[in-house]
Amino acid sequence: MLGNVAVADTAFELREVIKTAQTLGFDTTAVEIKLSTDIVPALDAIKTQPQALFVVGDPLTFTNRVQINSWALNQRLPTMYAIREFVAAGGLMSYGTNFPSLFRRAAEFTDRILRGANPADIPVEQPTKFDLVINLKTAQALGLEIPPTLLARADEVIE
Repeated sequence: MLGNVAVADTAFELREVIKTAQTLGFDTTAVEIKLSTDIVPALDAIKTQPQALFVVGDPLTFTNRVQINSWALNQRLPTMYAIREFVAAGGLMSYGTNFPSLFRRAAEFTDRILRGANPADIPVEQPTKFDLVINLKTAQALGLEIPPTLLARADEVIE
């Protein structure tokens, strides 16, 4: 797992993913970065050959998504993300919140407030739309065959 530990949410997510992965029997390694110059040296320093790479999304990893995906492809590592744009930049797959739907809801809330609604009367909402995105070009480059049942469930398949 790769994450920018300078961001409190990322550090929390790394800890939670490690705990969950261990309960499922996966051996995990957290690769902690704080700067873009940390990315490749930190990944190269992994002692054992990883089987996959999960990247926690934040502005640092998002800005360097092409570099991260290039490194992973050179290492023949499948990558997993929670943000679609990482997959559009060459990652293997993502499953996460559909941000355009969140932005539309935010616009609806703003409209209600501008029309006089009291913000305290508007209930807090959790995301309700999540997208599975798969990049078939990356899967082919890695020599992976994505099961047809998984492709059928995908919200978007990049070919």
